[in-house]
This record gives sequence, C-alpha cells and structure tokens, in this order.
Amino acid sequence: MSAAMQCDYFDRGVCGTCTLMGTPYDVQLASKIAHARTLLAFWPDAVWLPPMQSRQSGFRNKAKMVVGGTAESPTLGILDATQHGVDLTLCGILSPGLRAAFAPIAAFISRARITPYDVPTRRGELKHVLLTQSPDGELVLRFVLRSTEPLGRIRKHLLGLLADLPNLSVVTANLLPEHKAVLEGDEEIALAGDETLAMRLGDLVLHLRPASFFQTNTDIAMGLYAQAREWIDEVGARSVWDLYCGVGGFALHVAAPGRLVHGVEVSAPAVESARLSAVEAGLSGVTFEVGDATALDAGDTPDAIIVNPPRRGLGDRLCATLEASGAPTIVYSSCNATTLARDIAAMPSYAPQRIRLFDMFPQTDHYEVMVLLSRRSTSNYT
Repeated sequence: MSAAMQCDYFDRGVCGTCTLMGTPYDVQLASKIAHARTLLAFWPDAVWLPPMQSRQSGFRNKAKMVVGGTAESPTLGILDATQHGVDLTLCGILSPGLRAAFAPIAAFISRARITPYDVPTRRGELKHVLLTQSPDGELVLRFVLRSTEPLGRIRKHLLGLLADLPNLSVVTANLLPEHKAVLEGDEEIALAGDETLAMRLGDLVLHLRPASFFQTNTDIAMGLYAQAREWIDEVGARSVWDLYCGVGGFALHVAAPGRLVHGVEVSAPAVESARLSAVEAGLSGVTFEVGDATALDAGDTPDAIIVNPPRRGLGDRLCATLEASGAPTIVYSSCNATTLARDIAAMPSYAPQRIRLFDMFPQTDHYEVMVLLSRRSTSNYT
C-alpha cells in the first residue's frame, strides 16, 4: 500500500477541502477507477487503459486564496465557520513556487494598507488573491477588490513587490463590487507585466490571460493533450473540431501537417490567446472562432471532434448535433463522469472504444476521464 500524504491543517480540522487527505494514494486511485467504471458500466466492451497518476503534493499550479485578518496581519487561505480568515499559506498541494510567493504578497498588502474584506460586516476592499504559476516558474497575480479605492496605493508600492517577486509576469486588479459568493468580477485592470502568462508545455506555448481557464494540474493537462493527440493520429483524422477549446490546448496539440483543426470557444479573450499561440508555433492549419459550441450547426462533418465541456456536460442540444453529425470519431474529455455517461447515452450512434482516467485532483474524489468514441455502422445499432 502506498504512503498517505499528511497535512497539519487537515489533522487539526482547520481545512477539510482535501476530503481524501491521509488516505493512501493507491486506495484513492482505486476508488476513483471503481466510481468511473460504475458510471460507465453500460459499455462493457470498452478497453480501460492504465490511469495517469499524479504527484500527491505540490501539483496545483493555481491558488485561490480568500483574504482575511487585517491590513497589518492579513491571512491568505479560507474562511472559517464564523466567516473569518484562516491562513493556509503552507498548503502542501500547492506548488513550492506558489507557497514562496505568499509572504511577499502578505507584506505588500500591509505596506499598501489594503484592508481585507470582512464578510459579516461587508466592509473592506481585498477579497481574494489569485495566483497561477507557469512551468517556467512565472506568476500571474490578481487582486480581487471591492472597488478601485486601493489602486493608488497598490500602484505606489508595486515596484517593491516586483523586486521581491521578480518572477511576477502579470499583475492585475479584478473588480468584484457585489457581495456574493463568487471568485471574481468582470472587470480586469492591468497593473504591471505582460498581457499573458506563457505556459510552456513541451514544444508549445499556451498564452493565458488573467481570467483564462487552464487545468489545475500541469502534468496531467499535458497527459490529456498527449492522449488526445495519440488517438487523433491513430484514426488518421485530416480534419478536427475542438469544441470548448479555451486557449487552444487540445487544438494546438493535435495540429499536424496536412490536418485542419478548428477550435470554437465562447470567450473572445481565450480565442485571441489561442490564435497568438498558433501564430507563434507556426501552425497555419489551425483556426479559432468565438462561438457557442452548443449552438453549432453540424454542417461540414470533420473526421474527428474533441469536446471538453464544463462539469454540466454537453447538454441535449449539442448531443443531438453530434449524434447527427456523422463524424467518425469523438474524443470526450470530462471532469464529471456522471454527465459524461449521460451524454454518451444520448448519442447512441457512438460507442466507447477506450477509456482512461487522469488523476487531476489527488487528495479529493474528483478526477478527469477521457473516452475515445467511434461511430457505429448502421447495422450495429438500433
């Protein structure tokens, strides 16, 4: 039996976010596989590939820290049952680079006199500190504020923070004036650095704007992209759609000479980032457009379609479109095996051929699963 990760916060009952903390890793993995197999048991002929395992600790490339305490002594972590701050700056699942950044950031909050937002009284300014780290160690830092009131002081002291954290690549302020349980608002104000964070994944660089989505576990994300590439190459697809393409992770990784790849994503900034990455990589056969994947018209049928929807899944409309598309191959990457099973059942023309679990979130019961779906011949299904 493999060793279990130990966490002082969990042991003291301070933080229970990692619900499987202290459980041996092989037991965690076996439980996740059993869960996925149960949900996908309707397709017993599918071949289950060995799961992709993760490091137990230090795997998270992003930190979403609630700010509590006072400007003189801020806490970065979560809120307790009384809605007051609990410091989690030594959290073991965060990358060492993220953990090293917290002390300089806390010192900066004090120097700039940014009052943490107090949930019970609805007073104060700084709600969250959001950090993302690239494989090269560069950081995006976002201060989520109630208003623009602290911006003058933030700008005044920012050079000191940049000196303390020379690996800060992007610094922004995000405005969230409403009192509600969300992470960020709609308005982003650039403060320092570049427009994007360069996520170097092997030979490719993905550009992340401050609010862009990227998988929490960089190693597992690279595994997902590699698996999709392998399956797309295997079926010899000459044309590929990537729906919910985000900043283009799957589309850019499956690109190849003679293959046309087209990504669709509702976020215009994400599409802009994907296009930039394609140009930098010299990938002339890859295009991206801003659009709603669920409103897609099947039109010209590609050889393969990659879908990577949010937890709610594809939904009835897109499932119907894919079912009618006639595409020979679908690669479905899912962070919710329950909606994955529902969506596959809604597309009876397709049968799972291979399934692989990717352990994106060790110490929790969450995981990613990818399925290779092939279109049945008319005589093989009713």
